[in-house]
Amino acid sequence: MTDTLASRLTDLLGPVVEAEGLFLEGIETTRAGKHSVVRVIVDLPDGPGDLDLDRIGEATAALSAALDDADPVKGRYALEVSTPGAERELRSPRHFRRAVGHSAILTTAGGEGSEPFTVTGVITQADDETVTMQADGAAAVIRLDDIASARMIVVF
Repeated sequence: MTDTLASRLTDLLGPVVEAEGLFLEGIETTRAGKHSVVRVIVDLPDGPGDLDLDRIGEATAALSAALDDADPVKGRYALEVSTPGAERELRSPRHFRRAVGHSAILTTAGGEGSEPFTVTGVITQADDETVTMQADGAAAVIRLDDIASARMIVVF
């Protein structure tokens, strides 16, 4: 599978995902022996909330129909539709807005006299420039540009 196929699939399936009221996080294509796997990763567009199996099922049916009509993948393939997962990476402002109310761990890049540091806590607010986390009883406001890595975590 090539990047060209992934690009064609993104062009084909992006509008289908959007019509289902979802956001296309990405498309991955891999070979599994003689067959291919087309993995479509979807999420809710913005803000807090959870994506349920009914919505995933509806999206899967629409995506399958679009793939059947266009037939962009040679040979047999399996379609997998999923979410980014409970411990997803947080990279864009939209990712941080979707994570409000959830636990996360983030590490800053450091620089200009500041050392990198790691914060684990609950994301309480996020906008296009900053994220606010409640950690150890205090609020930490961190610029998104200063974050080297971040992901949601599941706390039991």
